[in-house]
Amino acid sequence: MKTTSIILAAGQGTRMKSDLPKVLHPVCGKPMVWYALQAAQEVTDETPVLVVGHGADQVREMIGDAARYVIQAELLGTGHAVQQAESALKGESAFVLVTNADMPLLTVDTLTRLVETQKSNSGPISMLTVIADDPRGFGRIVRGADGSVQAIVEEAQATEEQKAIKELNVSAYCFEAEWLWDALHRIPLSPKGEYYLTDAVGLAVEAGMSVQALTLTNPVDAVGVNTRVHLSEAEASMRSRVNQMHMFNGVTFIDERSTYIGMDVEIGQDTVIQPNTHLRGETKIGAGCEIGPNTIITDCTIGDRCEILSSVLEKAVLEDDVDMGPFARLRKGAHLAKGVHMGNFGEVKDSYLGEYVKMGHFSYIGNATIGTETNIGAGTITCNYDGESKYATEIGADVFIGSDTMLVAPLKIGDRARTGAGSVVTKDVKEDTLVVGMPARAIRKLKS
Repeated sequence: MKTTSIILAAGQGTRMKSDLPKVLHPVCGKPMVWYALQAAQEVTDETPVLVVGHGADQVREMIGDAARYVIQAELLGTGHAVQQAESALKGESAFVLVTNADMPLLTVDTLTRLVETQKSNSGPISMLTVIADDPRGFGRIVRGADGSVQAIVEEAQATEEQKAIKELNVSAYCFEAEWLWDALHRIPLSPKGEYYLTDAVGLAVEAGMSVQALTLTNPVDAVGVNTRVHLSEAEASMRSRVNQMHMFNGVTFIDERSTYIGMDVEIGQDTVIQPNTHLRGETKIGAGCEIGPNTIITDCTIGDRCEILSSVLEKAVLEDDVDMGPFARLRKGAHLAKGVHMGNFGEVKDSYLGEYVKMGHFSYIGNATIGTETNIGAGTITCNYDGESKYATEIGADVFIGSDTMLVAPLKIGDRARTGAGSVVTKDVKEDTLVVGMPARAIRKLKS
């Protein structure tokens, strides 16, 4: 009683007015087709089959091994698209689930219920419908006097009376597999020269077979993306789902509507997310943090009890109890250990700041390792690039770097050393030594 999934993703999406294939347009940071694949993988037993056509190479490159691919070389309608998968799937399973890659809001729960409906159906088809005032171009469900599904009428072919019908075809079906493969060869050619999968319903009804309809309780789930307006609607709905999931898990959102959280983001309990915060990629945030407002974090790992105000972070690591901002930036490879304080307008790249380091404002640290409890004065710069190569700076523990110090790498500064304000340090500094000047020179030994 296996079930296989076919996902239709071959359309051009001309109304999107884009060079990017429609199904690759992102919703909450993931391409639309990703949601269809994830849901299908949860519901069915085999790797989903993706029917591709327009932009097939781009879709393959993006999706990789998450799907099996068949090509619809000529775009001759949905019935023709499903038929392209027959040679790959015939005999593989008892049921075939057919969905569309441009409907990212269909849930695993809904598709599971659709499959279960068909498994208990004596007829060959179960389908999803929705009751809605806005037809959005969907076909109308025509029912008989006894309430049974009699046909699906496409909007372009519907009469004015049929256009008034509010029950719409969602374009998600579960078929008895062997019946489907036979029916696909009997679907008539439409006036537009295409073969519509919806006509399979008429074939079943003509044969006296039962067509089951499962009606969605939430019309939002049926949103299909054909324009940028639809894309915005899908984005808003998915974002609300994601944010509510985090809130149910103990995260506070000061303003859910102005907060943007990616699908793969993890957030710990009792963390507060301020307005206009964007959390992207595989970001992980611990418990008891305060993030934002006006903060963008991408692919970062952040510990517990951190405070990040109006800052931009990318591919960085923050341990527990770090506070930074406003207007600070962490670039790839930045690692701030426990208790680090980073002031406003600071920047760190490819560097490790040890526990309880204090980094003043208007400073840049690149390709550096800094020991515990060191103070980096305001305006300090690591001069790590000579125009051809980058060099490392090593600063020991309990060092005091004076304001406006230039550290010309490669350079090593020993534990408990100090630099005077405005120093240009070009040579290594021994521990417990004070250096001043331009270029800096040692003027005395300090007491340990």
